[in-house]
Amino acid sequence: MEGALSFFSPSPFSSNRSNLSLPKKPLSQFSSSRASIPKVSPLPRSSKRTRKSDVRISPKTAERSRISRPLDSKKINIQKLNAEVSPHRAVSAVRLLRIEQGGAFADLLNEKGRKAAENEMSYVERTLGFRTRDLDDRDIRLVTDVVGGSVRWRRYLDHLIMSLCNKERMFTDMEPLLLQILRIGFFEILKLGMPPYAVVDENVKLAKAALRPGAGNLVNAVLRKLVSLKVRDCMLHTAFALITVLYFYFCAFLFSPFFLFQEKDSLPLPTLEGDDHAQARALAVIHSHPVWMVRRWTKFVGQEEAVRLMNWNNSDPCFSLRVNTAKGFKRVDLVNRLEDLMVPYELSSCMDDFVRIHTGMQIVIQAGLLKDGICSVQDESAGLVVSVVGPQPGDAIIDCCAAPGGKTLFMASCLRGKGTVMAIDINRGRLRILKEACKLLNVTNVVITTHADLRLYAEKHNVKVDKVLLDAPCSGTGVLSKRADLRWNRQLEDLEQLKHLQDELLDAASMLVKPGGILVYSTCSIDPEENEERVAAFLQRHPEFVVHPVHPYVPPDFITDKGFFFSNPVKHRMDGSFAARLVRSLDYPC
Repeated sequence: MEGALSFFSPSPFSSNRSNLSLPKKPLSQFSSSRASIPKVSPLPRSSKRTRKSDVRISPKTAERSRISRPLDSKKINIQKLNAEVSPHRAVSAVRLLRIEQGGAFADLLNEKGRKAAENEMSYVERTLGFRTRDLDDRDIRLVTDVVGGSVRWRRYLDHLIMSLCNKERMFTDMEPLLLQILRIGFFEILKLGMPPYAVVDENVKLAKAALRPGAGNLVNAVLRKLVSLKVRDCMLHTAFALITVLYFYFCAFLFSPFFLFQEKDSLPLPTLEGDDHAQARALAVIHSHPVWMVRRWTKFVGQEEAVRLMNWNNSDPCFSLRVNTAKGFKRVDLVNRLEDLMVPYELSSCMDDFVRIHTGMQIVIQAGLLKDGICSVQDESAGLVVSVVGPQPGDAIIDCCAAPGGKTLFMASCLRGKGTVMAIDINRGRLRILKEACKLLNVTNVVITTHADLRLYAEKHNVKVDKVLLDAPCSGTGVLSKRADLRWNRQLEDLEQLKHLQDELLDAASMLVKPGGILVYSTCSIDPEENEERVAAFLQRHPEFVVHPVHPYVPPDFITDKGFFFSNPVKHRMDGSFAARLVRSLDYPC
């Protein structure tokens, strides 16, 4: 399963973002006692209009805010421009809605640049009934941050939103678009550190324009309560810092401030107490992961390492660029272009053709480095799997489950025009994309694409080659930093189905290896049951294969005790992946 960056598919929900407007009210009003959400019965419809500053939320008001306003396509003027609504928030809200409904992925919007921004705006028009100003480059970066971050921190954000609502039912029955707007507001305040007054004002405007005034009132009250908690939390931290300073300078011989004052987070988050199950549930909220993942990782690596792994998954992803040597480029050429573009970079310490960048991906795309075939986006862990295969000029190689083709293209470039790489995949559309990439990177002379189910292909064709790579479908737990939505799309039950599929594919791939040939099994998973245990089960069924240690192919820091390749996301600061190199004995007949 390819661990490299996947493109941002067009989404039906998008918009662009205006600059943060100045506050209409001082911050003190947001942190006043009115920021709470008291249970006050609403005024009858016939009563006088309530002043904006006196808004209260009751169950009936919340119920009205949940009723969606139907969009009559005949009455919508899609050319209508709403200049008051923040473009990046409108785009983010619609995109998040589409992700939750299964119509999009939480990949980078800036991977397709301006065209993707136009697609997102068209979805905003169709969904919300209006458009905002066009997305600029800063907006696109903000959409990427807000969408990816809101998806990563979904469980954390939802816990806080539900805690600040009057009733649990207010949260559970909340209409999807309203929930996305609240998630955006909470994420911008808590994780991006945006000015609270601007976040409240802009998200209220979006809720009123996209839904109705009642929805804006609800967003206003909930966000104001969050702001009041953050202000209180800030005051506690300041007081703690002052007491600590006084302690060190004046009171070291008398008392400790830790007995007088205990620092406490005002946000209503769970505490780590109780049995293992209770602690796993608390960690799942605090670090925003599925409970089953937390329990599984705690079981395999311990709680401390599991927390480090979750922190890595929630961090901003780092991307790697692989220079395209098949077109005659060298890493120094890529470095020179990055320096000209003023994009910060660092050379890979384990792969000669790779460069890491933490920021500036949009600049790289707009400069045409990918479009011109100078480089490709590929994680170093995927490159190290290719190193385990060890492609050499003249080799005949089969890449099973090849699409989207990052490893195929790297192996093809290593052949230097001599040999073949047959790319087999069951997805015809993804193979078409691979063909286009082969043209771009100038490796069409060595790559052959084959649309087939590997299991059926191996049975029907008597093909034997030097090297076979099976980059198997897996849970993807090693790439959760880049695939923000993947953690919510996996269930524990999926592992059993995946393990069965991996066994079938391994059996099929082994039929394509000639005596003395090499079979490499790889995943982008960090789960032992998908990695070492699958290899062990395969070797029991196929005694004609033995483990060939990967010591000659990757740095020692990546080699396990059993001679396999493994990249640890926390330790190696790259995607997690696994690879086993197996050799077919000459003593067994085909």
